[in-house]
Amino acid sequence: MAPKCILLPRDEMPRQWYNVLADIKLNPPLGPDGNPVSPDMLAPVFPMNLIEQEVSQERWIDIPEPVLDVLSIWRPSPLIRADRFEKALGTPAKIYYKHEGVSPPGSHKPNTAVPQAYYNKEFGIENMTTETGAGQWGSALSFACSQFGLNCKVYMVRVSFDQKPYRKAMMETWGGQCVASPSEETKAGRDALAKDPNTPGSLGIAISEAIEAAVSDESGKTRYSLGSVLNHVMLHQTIIGLEARQQFAMIDAYPDVVIGCAGGGSNFAGLAFPFVSDKINGKEIAIYPVEPAACPTMTRAPFVYDHGDTAGYTPLLPMHSLGHNFVPPPIHAGGLRYHGMAPTVSQLVDEGLLTPKAVTQTQAYKAGLLWARTEGFIPAPETTNALAAVVEEANRAKEEGKEKIIVANFSGHGLLDLGAYERFLSGEINDVVFEDTIIEDANALFAEYPKPASLKSV
Repeated sequence: MAPKCILLPRDEMPRQWYNVLADIKLNPPLGPDGNPVSPDMLAPVFPMNLIEQEVSQERWIDIPEPVLDVLSIWRPSPLIRADRFEKALGTPAKIYYKHEGVSPPGSHKPNTAVPQAYYNKEFGIENMTTETGAGQWGSALSFACSQFGLNCKVYMVRVSFDQKPYRKAMMETWGGQCVASPSEETKAGRDALAKDPNTPGSLGIAISEAIEAAVSDESGKTRYSLGSVLNHVMLHQTIIGLEARQQFAMIDAYPDVVIGCAGGGSNFAGLAFPFVSDKINGKEIAIYPVEPAACPTMTRAPFVYDHGDTAGYTPLLPMHSLGHNFVPPPIHAGGLRYHGMAPTVSQLVDEGLLTPKAVTQTQAYKAGLLWARTEGFIPAPETTNALAAVVEEANRAKEEGKEKIIVANFSGHGLLDLGAYERFLSGEINDVVFEDTIIEDANALFAEYPKPASLKSV
């Protein structure tokens, strides 16, 4: 009998991260003057040891032993055959998933939260600020800071703050402080509330608040931490895909299709980037980042230079963006409610190495329910977007009569998202129509900004 759960021995856990910047070209971030940002310009926001990773061109970067020690609490994570899901779909495809819901916070997020906390501690930082959408990232950073003795303050998007109260409790259990965003604590928050007192908030606004809180600390002992989008975050997450490649090798198999949900890009990149490396080197493989149709950055938005936050505190980043002033609708996949996409993911989409897909909220929840009723694990709303794409690919394999191997990233469990499932089961969750005028407004905004150069890695 073929194994259902492929477990990588703990002593074979990857000891290096893969840096995709060694294999692709990327437009540089730009400052207010339109010139590339130098590393020292980022120093008030990030510690220099993380800035060095952000700009590194080294293909392999060693994982420090203290980081490996904390990661080994739950890593390596299992690669599991979803045979009951296959049977329910009647597909000849073999479906596997990398189970990232086994971490203490229940998602992939601590893969980067732990090293970020470690590097800040090593640099002499005492306090960290961040944003969170659905609460997965805020939970992960609170957990990581507790491991290294740091204080953590989290600005949580208001709609998710209201929808997911136990995420706040989770952060506070690990010693973190959670504030609904936009808040009265920062100028960025006050400006957002003045514009719309009933705003659901957005990741862009929460990022602005967290950056402002970090750089305004006169002691110099506070830095900001981002849970997605940036190069060093993508780097840390590649432990997922590196483990998966080793696990497939253990059963003498290799995927035909790689799938992950994508909001800012971190969990998707974590699974996909090691396979992107294989694709760059000639391997035939389809790689799909999946986003909500209500917030379609990769499938609808242009590839431009834009700010990563609403207030414009960040440099201009080369990415697919709906405009930094776009406030996504209050869909339950809070971790996917971001106006932009990671520059590395955006570049790979622009080159055709990745094929983005968009699914509706009801498609996602239907896939999540089928998964829960077959595989047992209740997926996070974000993860259900990836599972909806798995359903599409499994049905395509059925139509074509092909025995494809599909692997998806199970980015997190949904045990603190049961209110959303309750609403869906009672018929209260509907699809959100994305208005074309949003793209028109974004294009008008971007007309004033520089344009990314057309780069090709392959």
